[in-house]
Amino acid sequence: PQSNAVKTPELTLHSRHTSSAGRQKLLHHDLCDGRLDGRSEGLTDSREKFLEFGFDFCYWSVDPAAPNYASQEEVFQDLGVCVLSGASEGYNVCLFAYGQTGSGKTYTMMGTPDSIGLTPRICQVSHWHLFLAESASFFLEIYNERVRDLLRGAEQKKPAPLRVREHPEKGPYVQGLSQHVVTDYKQAVDLLEEGIANRITAATHVHDASSRSHAIFTIQYTQAILENNLPSEIVSKINLVDLAGSERADPQYCRDRITEGANINKSLVTLGIVISALAQNSQMFSSSQSINSVLSEGEGSTVGSQSSSLSGSGRRQCFIPYRDSVLTWLLKDSLGGNSKTIMIATVSPSSSSYNETLSTLRYAAHARNIVNKPRVNEDANVRLIRELREEIDRLKSMLLSFEMVSDFNSST
Repeated sequence: PQSNAVKTPELTLHSRHTSSAGRQKLLHHDLCDGRLDGRSEGLTDSREKFLEFGFDFCYWSVDPAAPNYASQEEVFQDLGVCVLSGASEGYNVCLFAYGQTGSGKTYTMMGTPDSIGLTPRICQVSHWHLFLAESASFFLEIYNERVRDLLRGAEQKKPAPLRVREHPEKGPYVQGLSQHVVTDYKQAVDLLEEGIANRITAATHVHDASSRSHAIFTIQYTQAILENNLPSEIVSKINLVDLAGSERADPQYCRDRITEGANINKSLVTLGIVISALAQNSQMFSSSQSINSVLSEGEGSTVGSQSSSLSGSGRRQCFIPYRDSVLTWLLKDSLGGNSKTIMIATVSPSSSSYNETLSTLRYAAHARNIVNKPRVNEDANVRLIRELREEIDRLKSMLLSFEMVSDFNSST
């Protein structure tokens, strides 16, 4: 696997390359500037000779003997530590992997027994000291646009699909999803392994053990703190998402998997539409803000306000179709909402995967333009008290300044 990444204020994008077949010729890559050169033989798109994408990080993980090889631990130090840091500060954090089937999504997120991935490392015992709090875990999969609880156990052989609801303040959630209290690393990993064992996988013409569902492992932390001599709680949530891979339907090899593949592709297409719409809205907002700022500085506030109204009336925000798929509905907060989000785009360095690689990198390029609005999830009552105290202090300061001015005027 190789990983590249792009970072915006609240959204970080990474792309990781995995070698699906050693005999296939690799694309030329330049790790210094994140370039992907498609000029070698066997590439299907002759119109685009050279393409360039920017990333925060670039991890090459195909050959362990390579001098620039990036291990799972190195990826964790760059990404996993950021996830833990954000959660410890009270923010919601989401980390998800996207890419074609067999490109390394599950390897990056879950890993293998000999090389554990980001999710087990985030759960490791050495990091639990960051959270002097209660912790709970949830594990679900989205299979054929239906939500299944992966931690329900053997109590139900064929459990009914769960419903997605939306709280006006807390956002989307799954009704009836089992919650499991976690106090240490072993408990978290046991739950993770149980869920992975219950997840639906199958052999396809692309991959021998392809994930046929999207999986979301959630860790929720409730921290008890003392703020301004008042007891308070901060609730943060980590969503670790392993997406199913996109692939072309081939009845000759996987007749029983056409419906699964259609639903997977439908949800991924919807995810792409949501990301594109969010990126467009973010770009429109930033451009209108910069134009208004320049005009107001150069010609006064009147012109600035007029241009603001013109830009606001001339450009409409795109509708975001979150509810067109279960996946995008559940990830609503992670995409353009109350969350710090990291996207890992996994790609194969094989020349035969050129089109899929190009599609994935374009996907990431759109996602890097999304601006999320993360906030600390503190107790509402304590936040209100804090804001009222700040307002009182501000008014006291204004009153003191007024009294000082009055005393000065009376003395003169």
